Amino acid sequence: MTQILVGALIAFFILSQVIKVLNEYERGVIFRLGRIIPTKGPGIIFIIPIIDKLVRISLRLVTFDVPPQDVITKDNVSIKVNAVIYYRVMDANKSIVEVENFSYATSQLAQTTLRSVCGQAELDELLAEREKISIHLQEILDKETDPWGIKVSKVEIKHIDLPPEMQRAMAKQAEAERERRAKVIHADGEFQASAKLSDAAQVISKDPTALQLRYLQTLSEIATEKNSTMLFPIPIDLLTPFIKKG
Repeated sequence: MTQILVGALIAFFILSQVIKVLNEYERGVIFRLGRIIPTKGPGIIFIIPIIDKLVRISLRLVTFDVPPQDVITKDNVSIKVNAVIYYRVMDANKSIVEVENFSYATSQLAQTTLRSVCGQAELDELLAEREKISIHLQEILDKETDPWGIKVSKVEIKHIDLPPEMQRAMAKQAEAERERRAKVIHADGEFQASAKLSDAAQVISKDPTALQLRYLQTLSEIATEKNSTMLFPIPIDLLTPFIKKG
């Protein structure tokens, strides 16, 4: 009985070394006596113990943050920039053979490329054209990592940290711009109001009755206030007969 149990354990151990199961998103890079053979998976694969060495590679999309990088822009402004990178392994064999650690290599390349690209742009360009710079970063990283079997699908600049004095200067600039716009709007309103008053004056000069109608309208508006004291001016035309008699 003991021999059967020992034999079963040995058989189970051998089978566990021979039979491997790879998930749908995994591929198996196999080195046979030091030489790479075609990629295996997904599903059940068979390897030769001792002779074969299996390395599992995930083909899923990987996301990692690029830590904040100190950058001096083209117009000599010191800032901190960080980003997020999306990539996946397209060729499992290349990702193992061509580079020692493709994840670490991609991370280091992303950091240096981020500093280089941002350093070639001015601060206003970084703030206004962030999407354009992100696309440029993605193109460079994708080209550089292609020999490693890596596909960089997207790069996004997350945050641009400005020095405090620059933040205060930009706040003052924004406030000055808001004041300028307010003055322009006010001046435009005054111009339109003066134009309307000029038109009204021309109408009244042609028809004096319009002035009296406006007069009555104003009195009507004042009458809505119960605590108001109203003085009714007498038109000079009514006093003309008495002035002549005198």
